[in-house]
Amino acid sequence: MKMAYYPGCSLDGSALEYGLSAKRTAEIMGVELVELEDWNCCGATSGHNTNKILSLALPARNLAIAEKTGLDVLAPCAACYSRFRNTEHVVRHDSKMRDKIESVIEMEYKASNETLSILELLVNKLGTEKIADKVSNPLKGMKAACYYGCLLVRPKGHTGFDDDEDPQTMDKVVRALGAETVNWSHKTECCGAALATSRPDIGKKMIYEVIKNARAAGAECMVTACPLCMMNLDMRQAAVAKEYKIDLPMPVYYVTELLAIACGDAPNKVGADRHFVDAESYLASLPAKAAAIEAEEAAKAAAKAQKGVKAKKTTGVEGAAAVAGADNAAGADVKDKAAAPVAGTDGDMEKKVNAMIKGLQKNPEKMALKIIADEERAAILAEIIKNDEKKVAKLAELMITDKDKAGKAAEAYVTGEIKKREK
Repeated sequence: MKMAYYPGCSLDGSALEYGLSAKRTAEIMGVELVELEDWNCCGATSGHNTNKILSLALPARNLAIAEKTGLDVLAPCAACYSRFRNTEHVVRHDSKMRDKIESVIEMEYKASNETLSILELLVNKLGTEKIADKVSNPLKGMKAACYYGCLLVRPKGHTGFDDDEDPQTMDKVVRALGAETVNWSHKTECCGAALATSRPDIGKKMIYEVIKNARAAGAECMVTACPLCMMNLDMRQAAVAKEYKIDLPMPVYYVTELLAIACGDAPNKVGADRHFVDAESYLASLPAKAAAIEAEEAAKAAAKAQKGVKAKKTTGVEGAAAVAGADNAAGADVKDKAAAPVAGTDGDMEKKVNAMIKGLQKNPEKMALKIIADEERAAILAEIIKNDEKKVAKLAELMITDKDKAGKAAEAYVTGEIKKREK
């Protein structure tokens, strides 16, 4: 596949990592990118806030250059993609405006080609099976919140490649790389965009809400396909943490960085070492997380097999023969997966619970925020952790066995404490 490539202003500047990893992603997936000659800025927000014809002519000039090549356009930046798709829509549906645009850019432009986002290319044109086939270093153990932001899938009449309220293309890519994605409420909420600069009081709050909700959903990192979203979530994260007096470390990645890394590239080859929030340490922790998950899966499989064995013991002589076979199968399964000495024993569980208790007691404020996203309620939970050993022990056990129940129990503890204080 061959495509015209539009890097825009950011992929050669503030989003250099995105540019590096987008090109590398194309190379891995067998897509030949031909950078547009003499391309110009798409106008971004400034263009359509200034003059309508300017906001259309700037993208149209680039698209007309691409149209001459007969190639569709790849625009990885969400803002560039949005401006290009908007211009295509206008030119196809408003002949008078098309004539006016052509007179301004002094080129013919009929919108016969199409602009694709990086997600549309990966999922709808190439397919997740092809992506999964390229993976040599799966990201198992990663829990990611895929953040689409407000531009990438909106308005649906201009984009149309994904659901505008609950998009899934990035989630599909990340899962194809071996990671787990979380369901969360803020995947298409705005991060504040340029308000972080012009109105930091508003921008910081919007950034905080996005990161807070990702964490509350269980995410350990975030993934994006927008340079401005990355700038706000990564570069401004320290300022947001200071403003809200909380510890917010949440690594943020471009989806193309993760694809290249999962396909065998070193993180620094695609710029993951350039982030403001440390992005390499979390990647380095994944092999241990993956091993723990695999051990737990093996233990569950062995337990399930053993349960089947016990059930068959009631079937008499015929059942006894079946039991013997199942015992052998279960034993082989455990041996193959090296799961026999791992999680699942009472002693192992006790060690995990004790370790969790120590973690809760050592840093109650931080741990409380991991369980309850609301700061005020988390502060109350931290006090409970400091003063009530029984509740700490119960909470620790639930954190190991069922995190959802742990969250519910924590909320109940806090509610009870609030009622006690009101009396």
